[in-house]
Amino acid sequence: MWPMRKEQISRQLRKLVIALVAALIAPAFAQKAEIEAVNAKWIDFFNKGDFTGVASLYTEDATAFPPGSGMVKGRAAIEAALRSARDRDLQPQDQGPTPQEVTGKYLVVWEKIESEWKLAADIWNDGK
Repeated sequence: MWPMRKEQISRQLRKLVIALVAALIAPAFAQKAEIEAVNAKWIDFFNKGDFTGVASLYTEDATAFPPGSGMVKGRAAIEAALRSARDRDLQPQDQGPTPQEVTGKYLVVWEKIESEWKLAADIWNDGK
């Protein structure tokens, strides 16, 4: 067997590092896509007035703090609060629980329950 040269070792090491980084990054991209899909469902359910559907996207013991409302805990309370928010003309279809950016007073915590992403905490308010 021929001894490896420094260039060959360096090339092999670079390939190994690239493969390792790719293996670490790929799951994060898949998770982001999964969360974005749930986010799209949230917006669709809300815009259709399907508050039971919206609430189903939260964990059983989730906490939410929608604008104009106190903190609510649990799916039933979240459903009622979102229904009330809709009645007050809140339009979160432009806000949705996005995983990419945080602007203003907004916080979302996602939790993977078995194979599904669920909202565990959802806070968005106007600060008034």
